[in-house]
Amino acid sequence: MKRLGVLGTLVRDTIIHPAAPAPVRAWGGIGYALAAFEAALPDGWNTVPIVKIGADLHARATSFMRSFTRVGDARFVRTVPEPNNRVELVYSNDSDRLEILSGGVPEWTVREVGEFLSGLDALYVNFIAGMELTLPGAKRIRDGLAGPSHADLHSLFLGVESDGRRVPRYLRSSEEWAGCFDTVQMNEDEFAMFSRDAADPVRAAASAFEARARMIAVTRGSQGVKVIAARRDRDPAEWDIPTSSVPASGDPTGCGDVWGAAFFSGVLAGADRGTAITYAQALARCKLRCRGADETRRHLAVEGPRPPWSPH
Repeated sequence: MKRLGVLGTLVRDTIIHPAAPAPVRAWGGIGYALAAFEAALPDGWNTVPIVKIGADLHARATSFMRSFTRVGDARFVRTVPEPNNRVELVYSNDSDRLEILSGGVPEWTVREVGEFLSGLDALYVNFIAGMELTLPGAKRIRDGLAGPSHADLHSLFLGVESDGRRVPRYLRSSEEWAGCFDTVQMNEDEFAMFSRDAADPVRAAASAFEARARMIAVTRGSQGVKVIAARRDRDPAEWDIPTSSVPASGDPTGCGDVWGAAFFSGVLAGADRGTAITYAQALARCKLRCRGADETRRHLAVEGPRPPWSPH
């Protein structure tokens, strides 16, 4: 079996949404990506979670992690003394929310990155907290991983106020961060901060292609995805892939995580970009109907669209 490293943070979420009669308390964070990999990974692959869990939630969190059938190696699910990450998500509508963080597990050090890299055939990184890696750690991945990599840069663009509120911020050395992975993902607001609101944001992003990056996917919700790809003449290509269905409402928590895991599953299966992106959009749309990573795992397994690369 080939080994896909899945690096991120497991979060205990409280989701407050105007369409829900009461707050939903559930596992979130990297759990959404693991749920999508359960549904989307091609045959011959297992996941290797790379997750630090706070000692206060050790028993419950490890039990949850064991529920995933595609986990082939749990040696990098490690308990740390710090309190586990908890996030309160307060939605005012289907897209705008207030996010409040408490707890906080430490990042993976450069030495620890070296420990898990050698045994992996590919790596998916999701910056759930934005503190999973330092830039030197990301550069260790850039220089040491033989197989493909994908990163959702999401919370690298969020700072933390003294009361735990997450607030947008510009990311220092954003092109260097993006250049550490083969494909990177961010939403429209994050891409604006990534390119520092440049008049020509696509050209501004091109410096990431001077390192390892070959594609940037800018997710745009119901409007689809903007793809920016490297070309040999160093002038990046740009095109839009719209969604194939009308906008839908529901709980958007974790939709970006599902999208990235589904897309990267297509990459690992050898699918072309358009096929992988179209499937990722369909699986993320399916996620809207449920709340929490555990419910998402069950829902995608039963109701999720079949991957085009699946023989079953």
